[in-house]
Amino acid sequence: MDLATQHGTDIRLEWGGEGVAVLGRECAVLIIVDVLSFSTTTDLVVRRGGRVLPVRWRDERGIAEARGAGAVVAGEEEWTLRPSSVTEIPSGTLLALPSPNGATLCAAAAKTGAHVLAGCLRNASATAAKAEEIADGRPIGVIPAGERWGVDLFGEGAESGPLRPCVEDQLGAGAIVSALTGSRSAEAALAAAAYAATDVPAALHACTSGRELAATGHRNDVVLAALQDVSDSVATLSRGILEGQ
Repeated sequence: MDLATQHGTDIRLEWGGEGVAVLGRECAVLIIVDVLSFSTTTDLVVRRGGRVLPVRWRDERGIAEARGAGAVVAGEEEWTLRPSSVTEIPSGTLLALPSPNGATLCAAAAKTGAHVLAGCLRNASATAAKAEEIADGRPIGVIPAGERWGVDLFGEGAESGPLRPCVEDQLGAGAIVSALTGSRSAEAALAAAAYAATDVPAALHACTSGRELAATGHRNDVVLAALQDVSDSVATLSRGILEGQ
């Protein structure tokens, strides 16, 4: 018996790569949620008419993949994984975003055959509406990314460390679940309840990831990530690239 299945519900939620593997077998759409910062940065890029190439590692392999696609690698120009770095990115830019969480999960989700969206607090309602349109009555999976303890973005690329569920992705997933219609698994319902009961900006500033960003002088990234339903853009993965719909 697969204890992770959530049969009989329209909206399902599981964490990280393991969640992608389970829900990818059952759901027509998978929504990847990495609020700080992959999904938020992606929303800002596609809202301005850019596109995002998800890249797992910022090493020779990742750079070669980006070069082959004709992408600018985050960190080589003024644009990085930080949301505040891309607020003025020119339309038409293809930006390779290395991320061992959101980008990695997008690639894994694509391999399941499901349609893949990248969602966050900023575009939760728009993402939910697009997911329902694509799913056409079939199950939708929401995947809060979390983090992996000990993973080095610049390292050798080996899996390292257990999953760390995080506040920002729980709330981002809850915002999207709240905007979806249909029956919810217990996991999805809990995320929606947490979102409804939480002062989201305060929680993002107080959580571990938010405090880490503030401590390194990047408080504005948290401000941008905490904005709710300010974007009507939906980042949809097509042929390996996230683009606005």
